[in-house]
Amino acid sequence: MSNHRRFLTTHVGSLPRREELMQIMFAREDGIPIDQSALEEKVSRAVEDVVAHQIQAGLDIINDGEMPKPSYATYVKDRLTGFSGTANTFVFQDLAAYPSLTARVFADPGRKHRRTPACNGPVSMRDLNAPRRDAQRLRDSLKGKTPVGLFLNAASPGVTTFFFRNDFYPSHEEYLFACADALRHEYEAIVEAGIMLQIDCPDLAMGRHSQFADLKLHEFRDRMALHVEALNRALVNIPSEKVRMHVCWGNYPGPHHCDVPLADIVDIVWKAKPHMILFEAANPRHAHEWTVFENVKIPDGKTLVPGVIEPQSNYIEHPELVAQRIERYAHLVGRDNVMAAVDCGFSIHVGSSGVDPDVVWAKLASLAEGAAIASKRFWH
Repeated sequence: MSNHRRFLTTHVGSLPRREELMQIMFAREDGIPIDQSALEEKVSRAVEDVVAHQIQAGLDIINDGEMPKPSYATYVKDRLTGFSGTANTFVFQDLAAYPSLTARVFADPGRKHRRTPACNGPVSMRDLNAPRRDAQRLRDSLKGKTPVGLFLNAASPGVTTFFFRNDFYPSHEEYLFACADALRHEYEAIVEAGIMLQIDCPDLAMGRHSQFADLKLHEFRDRMALHVEALNRALVNIPSEKVRMHVCWGNYPGPHHCDVPLADIVDIVWKAKPHMILFEAANPRHAHEWTVFENVKIPDGKTLVPGVIEPQSNYIEHPELVAQRIERYAHLVGRDNVMAAVDCGFSIHVGSSGVDPDVVWAKLASLAEGAAIASKRFWH
């Protein structure tokens, strides 16, 4: 980062989709036959659009907005074998105390059309061309533009086991490592295409109050360590500097009062292979946790990428606030060890978004402007 003499900016993954793309994606998820060539045309146009918007907003490291995917995690059912069982159900500990809010959260179009069939057979890679097409489509969409970097998202083995119930493997561990062995091929295909790989790992934080809410903290930490071990196995052939990892507590408009504190899990997060750690640091439940790094030293080779923009609110963060948030981390861990991002995706499932699309681009522009302000204070 020091070579750029400024704080670089990026985001987490999903961006607003056009209405025409959402409708055809809904149809596909609902099992309605669709014209594949029409879908590909809409996806390609959407990727070109979001790439142009990211560049216009001033972001440095950009992606395809996850336009080809129904969601950041459930897309794996279309690329791996073994997922044709009955639908999964989801329980979030923080929502359980607020039934009316729960109904509202799960009534949004993105979650209503989301398909999460259980694992009922051996998991293996079946469509390795899909990530390769994603990579080529992203490159083609640049139209001569040269951002600092490109990234593509992929689900972690652990979050796959969250979304898709295990009805086949004898144990969670065997299921987890089968997912890791299958997803490894997608991870390697992205990196082989010359694009940074981002692994999305809400299982390492959100898992505490959802999938593993019945466990004590030390038991969850053991499960978390197992998930990191599986991820590292899937990344065995990829250098750490080519991978970044997103850790989050769930991008849904809930109370989040059951979120596990960052301080209780950060030591295990460090054990994961990716060199960049993207994490929530702007929303009201986690904005205070920058103080964790007053006492916690980041390991050599790791870069902190705190969220300094919140993806559930239509408030446009003031660039000065963005700069202050970046500076807090830079003062504690060093300017060369910090990049600025967003807490989570803006549309993690097709049709799910708490922020108006036009406001999204304004928020990302504020991210870039705030990073420029902080850079001036640290480098000039």
